[in-house]
Amino acid sequence: MGLSIANNVASLNAQNNLTRANERLTTSVERLSSGLKINRGADGPAALVISEKQRAQIAGLEQSIQNAEKAVSLVQTAEGALSEINSLLVKVRSLAIDSANTGVNDSDALSANQAEINNALDTINRIANNTQFLTKKLLDGSAGVNGTPNDTDVSFLGATSKTSAGSYNVAITTAAEKAHVSNGTAQSSNLAAAEELTVNGTVITLNAGLSQSQVIDRINEFSNQTGVIAEDNGGNTRLYSSNYGSSASISVTSDTAAAADSSGFGTATLSDTGLDVAGTIDGVAASGSGNTLTATSGAAQGLQLSFAGDPANATQTVTGAQGSVTVTDNSLTFQIGPNANQTAQISINRVNPSSLGVGVSGNQFANLDQIDVTTGAGSQDALAVIDAAIDDISNLRGDLGAFQQNTLSSTANNLRATLENTVNAESVIRDTDFAAEIANFTQQQVLVQAGTSVLSNANQLPQLVLSLLG
Repeated sequence: MGLSIANNVASLNAQNNLTRANERLTTSVERLSSGLKINRGADGPAALVISEKQRAQIAGLEQSIQNAEKAVSLVQTAEGALSEINSLLVKVRSLAIDSANTGVNDSDALSANQAEINNALDTINRIANNTQFLTKKLLDGSAGVNGTPNDTDVSFLGATSKTSAGSYNVAITTAAEKAHVSNGTAQSSNLAAAEELTVNGTVITLNAGLSQSQVIDRINEFSNQTGVIAEDNGGNTRLYSSNYGSSASISVTSDTAAAADSSGFGTATLSDTGLDVAGTIDGVAASGSGNTLTATSGAAQGLQLSFAGDPANATQTVTGAQGSVTVTDNSLTFQIGPNANQTAQISINRVNPSSLGVGVSGNQFANLDQIDVTTGAGSQDALAVIDAAIDDISNLRGDLGAFQQNTLSSTANNLRATLENTVNAESVIRDTDFAAEIANFTQQQVLVQAGTSVLSNANQLPQLVLSLLG
């Protein structure tokens, strides 16, 4: 190309190369100063897209690990409270065994044991109602499968993980009954002579001159020992067991013949056995024990309900249609993954005494809350209920322990390994390789310096025209 003044192409070429070298040097400086080789979309569009997705995953993984650790703390809080309940149940069991030693204990010792058991049950109830993590209660049923009856005669006792959420109609086809007997002859005058009445093996002395109401009061003084309650039933003295069901029994014998001036029970033994409730839950026949009905199949499987007494008859429960029970699954849900729906659930059912030891076959007590150790038979039945309650608590503790170990802790460990690998992958894409970048920086720095010098020389080329003009 010839010499010209108007257009200095060599200078433009030098400027262009210098600009490119300067841009590369600026980029290199930015990478070295930020530690990232992808600082904007222009640095690598595809790499930026992948990197940002990985960054979102990294943030999610970090939070998921924290979520799992918080969940472990919650489970440990619940398990700690259950451990204390278990200790109380072991103490209650020891008291029941002591009470079963009827050859040694008198009524005062049995009453003292029962008082201590009642105190322990109150403590269990308090722990169940008050144990919470932050403001979330854990053991009162609000963190598990819960039921709400719309009939005041129905009480929700418990449910299991097999119980599906929904509304279930409840009906009693056969009312639960307490064992009951009435005197064959109504007492219409005061006792003519002293009389001994044997009720469930306990001898009750009735002094001469007692009226019917005084006889009833005297029998009720021994209710803790006999498990029997007396009442005036239309002029007759009726005795009935304190509990419902086929395990409740009553036996009454007097040493005095039945007459208007005696208790009226007579010398022949009067006995009776209670009757278990029968009915349906969601139209399916359920299993009855005492006044407790348990669904054994269908969507309501595991649902346990108890029924109140009939206001018109103290010896039996209500009967007929009993409204419905709405079951809700309030299981605790933990987000333990970085993406949607990566959750884990656990149900912590109610552990109040009325929900423990429910439905023990052939037992006069429907649940732990009803146990009474003031009689030998009561102590034996109480032991079976207590053992069932211990099993309930132990199984729940086992479920919580397995959930903590196999779900939460294992997931957290896996998340930590995934986090490490994801961070490594994101680092490969986005982090600056300082060894390579410093070499590139040095190269671009030299090119800029050289380009600056060349541009200076290129700008002097038009001056050569002056030498031709001279």
